[in-house]
Amino acid sequence: MTADSQDLKPLLLETDEEFRQLASKHHELEQRLHELTTKQYLSGSEQVEEVTLKKRKLQLKDKMEVIVRRYREGCAPSPGAPSLQRG
Repeated sequence: MTADSQDLKPLLLETDEEFRQLASKHHELEQRLHELTTKQYLSGSEQVEEVTLKKRKLQLKDKMEVIVRRYREGCAPSPGAPSLQRG
């Protein structure tokens, strides 16, 4: 996620159920991936699982980014409207 996305993440975790579910699943996959990466040796099936987990995490992250982009576009101020940016 981009820095802008990271700023919106807490808001979306509170207000968007789909985003919250995706983030939760992403975290679960991250935990399992961490378990695998701390092992000295991975079996063949664990190697396949590791690759699959990484791909799934990327898919979830992409879906989360789509929600962020959709939110940002929907909340963008109209031309001529006062800016809400903090400075």
